Amino acid sequence: MIGQLSKEEVNRKLLHILAVILPCGIFYIPLNFEIHRLNACLIIFSLLFLSIFVEIIRMRDSGFSKWFFYSFSSMMRVEEKNQLTGATYVVGGSAICSLISLHSDKAAICAFLCLTLFILGDAAAAVIGKAFGRLKVGQKTLEGALACFSLCVFLSFFIFPSLPFFSEFWGGEITFFQIIFISALISILEFFPIRWNNFVLNDNLYVPGTTSLVAIIIN
Repeated sequence: MIGQLSKEEVNRKLLHILAVILPCGIFYIPLNFEIHRLNACLIIFSLLFLSIFVEIIRMRDSGFSKWFFYSFSSMMRVEEKNQLTGATYVVGGSAICSLISLHSDKAAICAFLCLTLFILGDAAAAVIGKAFGRLKVGQKTLEGALACFSLCVFLSFFIFPSLPFFSEFWGGEITFFQIIFISALISILEFFPIRWNNFVLNDNLYVPGTTSLVAIIIN
């Protein structure tokens, strides 16, 4: 343990960081390999259906469930044994962003930006929050939210503008207002998950798509 940060949580977030291949698949694969965005979208949806299929088999077949949990327990939370894993929700959120990207070049770059920022910002929030978090609101920590916001701002200021084709598709330089607004929105939505009674909607599913739509509006 590092503070309250478990090995499982570190492994989990390292896996989520690898998920940045999904926003790259939405934006860069169609550009570099002359693949229509619709086909890239279909590939991501195929991954989603495959993930859901595996989840269903895992929940219905005890033998497969034991093997699955034995193989991936180092990256799973205990409560995920009987519900969808975070990885499936990440793919689901990416699928929604891939649909948004079909609208236009602007939509594609906004989906790429917001999905990437959320994946990395969410990982930062979990790691910093569990390791150093003291000010809690529900299951979240203020320290984690600040880590998410800070990383999103840093990436938007220093990394994304230097990426190939980003400024071209964004329509010029990303502004200070856009950076702060998008970063703050991602952090706030991650910090305050949607709840209905005892049900909590997984933020991986709706935050990237919501922020992508907002980014389109303010771009």
